[in-house]
Amino acid sequence: MTIRAMIVAGAMALFVPTVAAAQPVTLPRTILFIGNSFTQGEHSPVRNWHAGTVTDLNGAGYGGVPALFKEFTEEAGLRYAVSLETQGGQSLAFHYDQRRHLFDRAWDVVVLQEYSTLDRERPGDPARYIRSVGALTDLFRGRNPAVRVNLMATWSRADQTYLPGGHWYGRGIAAMADDLRAAADRARRTHPAVSGIIPVGQAWLRAFAAGIADPNPYDGVSYGQANFWTYDQYHASAAGYYLEALLVFGRVTGVDPRTLGRTERAADELGLSPDLAASLQLVAREQLERG
Repeated sequence: MTIRAMIVAGAMALFVPTVAAAQPVTLPRTILFIGNSFTQGEHSPVRNWHAGTVTDLNGAGYGGVPALFKEFTEEAGLRYAVSLETQGGQSLAFHYDQRRHLFDRAWDVVVLQEYSTLDRERPGDPARYIRSVGALTDLFRGRNPAVRVNLMATWSRADQTYLPGGHWYGRGIAAMADDLRAAADRARRTHPAVSGIIPVGQAWLRAFAAGIADPNPYDGVSYGQANFWTYDQYHASAAGYYLEALLVFGRVTGVDPRTLGRTERAADELGLSPDLAASLQLVAREQLERG
């Protein structure tokens, strides 16, 4: 090669673009919520709150507890693609029988929430619930063997506890939540592929015991205490759903709910005081530690 050719070749080399090493792409983890009005956030501002941040597989435009979960994960610097498939007043059996075409795919995490009394015709009977948990868990494991399926154990309904005719009438506010938790524990023992329980009902009881929330809305709500139920004494208020979402967040991500802090954005937008937000975060943490 002549000296001139060497100079030209060297000059051309200066303009050859370097190829950067490929950077790994971190995909968001996927999570699916299946449930009814207790997941939708019915009868509270939570129902349609930030609905655009999540995917409602039914196209109903609900945000609900899934949208709260999404907000918490963003504040924690986590990436989750959140979807929900809900229908008010329905059981897990309904979702499996009539809606599974909407969610029959691979998910990283699934949260299952059963009808509030377990069985509409036979309140407190866990048999149908346990069968449905098995069917849904098998479905999701068939799509992703590593899926984490969590069971939501919900709260005591005041109308079922304090009003004559309620299945748990006269047994005290803890009875219904304890029965629902026992059913979830039994479902997990029956189906070991279930990853865990989200103890919402027990967290409500913990908040009652700590004086953070009033356990009986029918005799008036004490000054300085929150009312976890909405006007029907059945569904939750914004505070009740907020605590539910904190428990889902802590159980699914492993992040201490207290790290969200007193000025957490969702609490502020929903009108919860900084003191109440911090108290509910503490309750969630304590209950998750207990199990």
